[in-house]
Amino acid sequence: MKKTAITLALAAALPTLANAEEVFTFYGKANASFQSNDEGDGATTDVKSNASRLGVKGELPLDSGINGIYKMEYQVNIDGEGETFSQRNIYAGLEGGFGQVIGGKFDTPLKVAQKKVDLFNDLEGDIKSLVTKSDNRESNNLQYTTPSFAGFKVAAAYVSNKEAEILDDGGNVIDTRDNGTSVSFAYDNAGVYLAYAYDQGVEANDWKVNRVVAQYNFGNLQVGGLYEEQEKADNSNQDGWMTSVAYKISNWTAKAQYGQSDIVKTDGETFSLGLDYKLSKAAKVFSFYTNESAADDYERSYVGVGTEFKF
Repeated sequence: MKKTAITLALAAALPTLANAEEVFTFYGKANASFQSNDEGDGATTDVKSNASRLGVKGELPLDSGINGIYKMEYQVNIDGEGETFSQRNIYAGLEGGFGQVIGGKFDTPLKVAQKKVDLFNDLEGDIKSLVTKSDNRESNNLQYTTPSFAGFKVAAAYVSNKEAEILDDGGNVIDTRDNGTSVSFAYDNAGVYLAYAYDQGVEANDWKVNRVVAQYNFGNLQVGGLYEEQEKADNSNQDGWMTSVAYKISNWTAKAQYGQSDIVKTDGETFSLGLDYKLSKAAKVFSFYTNESAADDYERSYVGVGTEFKF
């Protein structure tokens, strides 16, 4: 009875959507793991919400073959820690034969260029933990993406920082942010993915970042790698790299990932193993182990099991 009433209420409240032939999708992902964390002071256990999210996206047909497009996505901390909801990718724009133009807050082209080479994305082995500082989601972001030309595509973003303030550890203003740019060139066709991406002034003023990514799928095997070089305003350079491999057997997927980097911490090294079991197209259970080390006796290890549901 309640479900029928809700359905009728929604239908009555959204007549303009049906009349305008708008296509929209409500979607989400619930990813939670129970894990043991050893960060140097003895092991602790907890439940982690691994970038679980809710969102709506859609397109509205306009004249001349152009569509209005939008996306509003929020992270949901289902472990109950911190804010329940926080912004992820949120934008609106236009799409057609000319390509796509969007504005809002969303992942930079350099971040998107990693594709799925990071097999432990959103878990403790995520490359942003020890390999890179440049997986950024920026506000005041305007981006143009070309159509695909036989698998080749270019994306360019202009990040307006509106003289945003840069604070030191004590909360004092030490500088203001300038505007930044992020550009990627990617080829994705027949199981082969190659990309080069470049950031200027996105992570910080006068910082330059170069990223190269390669991934190849053949049969049940996927291999990938990423190399990144970061140049700071003082002309100092740090670099990092990682490689990953995944192999599917029936509903099982075995994964391994290894990386070294000086970008986040000096002499950083990360290693992860994982095993997934696919319950359905939209659900899986997974397990993982991650070990991280760096200079100054930095040592971390994590082991966990979890579930992921997509809808």
